[in-house]
Amino acid sequence: MMSSRGKVLSRRELNRAFLERQLLSERAQSGVEDVLRHLVGLQAQQPAPPYFGLWSRLKGFEPDDLARLILDRRVVRANLMRCTVHLVTADDCLVLRRVTAPMIDRALRANPERAAELEKIPDLAGFAEAARELLAEPRGIKELGELLAPRWPECEPAELARIAQLVVPSLQTPPRGVWGRSSRPAWAAIESWLGRPIPAEADPGPLLLRYLAAFGPATVADMQQWSGLTGLAEICARLELRTFRDERGRTLLDLPDAPLPGPDAPAPVRFLAEYDNAILSHADRSRIIDRSLLGAVVTKNGIVRGTVLVDGFVRAMWKIERPGAVVVTPFAKLSGDDASAVEEEGMRLLAFAAPAARTHDVRLDPVAD
Repeated sequence: MMSSRGKVLSRRELNRAFLERQLLSERAQSGVEDVLRHLVGLQAQQPAPPYFGLWSRLKGFEPDDLARLILDRRVVRANLMRCTVHLVTADDCLVLRRVTAPMIDRALRANPERAAELEKIPDLAGFAEAARELLAEPRGIKELGELLAPRWPECEPAELARIAQLVVPSLQTPPRGVWGRSSRPAWAAIESWLGRPIPAEADPGPLLLRYLAAFGPATVADMQQWSGLTGLAEICARLELRTFRDERGRTLLDLPDAPLPGPDAPAPVRFLAEYDNAILSHADRSRIIDRSLLGAVVTKNGIVRGTVLVDGFVRAMWKIERPGAVVVTPFAKLSGDDASAVEEEGMRLLAFAAPAARTHDVRLDPVAD
């Protein structure tokens, strides 16, 4: 491991590096698949947020640019990092599902109610084979549970279905995730849907390098927070990485040639989607949001609200109130110039989200309590 231990990166330096690597300092001109590969996917437990996440990072992005890829099976939605649904390229889905398999297996047993249901399935291999046959074509949770229940009548059908879509590597099929056409989730086996096998083995090392390219510099704890994997310190030790320190003295790892813009690099206003990876992918999120604001943005029941970056940091929340109208709620009073920049970016957001609306309106609410 290379060393730069004397170099301390300030919060603003980390912020500017993060913005650049997340394509938030300047929108990319590449294709959707290239952006998803670079970002190692986008969190996608709800259908719409990935469209807004791509809009904030990709120049000229239109909803159909992603919808076509989902329908063509080139981009998919699957439980991957943190056992959470992510939107990734088809190629990445196969590799990521193998790398994250140990974490998904642990997650399967972490829920006490689900663990109790698993105890009622002594032959898990036989259950997986039956579920794999059913998931050769898309099945909703209700249908899947009803089809499994006759063989395991002592189990709750809904739990059988949820166990099945974790025991059998599965993904959500369209129209779920297609702009304007979404529906309740239906699940299919990844290998059946893509017509290709998941690799028998996959080294987590390259995945951590890709994380640093999109989210670094970062601590091992940050990598674990993003991926849900454990034992990463040993893997990092064999990678060719440079090291820094943050202002609290923690070791930051980074790629040898990754960009490190100065603390005064430009940071335009950006609207981040609900559940945006920029908010969720570090153990210490202070590079983009003050700790005092986390409780307002990430709720106790797991909702992650849309946020607005001003000078690179979260300064407000946003939501679409109705077609053609977005409400922005600042956490502190914005200067006149910042308020104008937020309104301008909000109008661009509405032109993307509701082009057919008769009027577009950006409303700045009073400062949040």
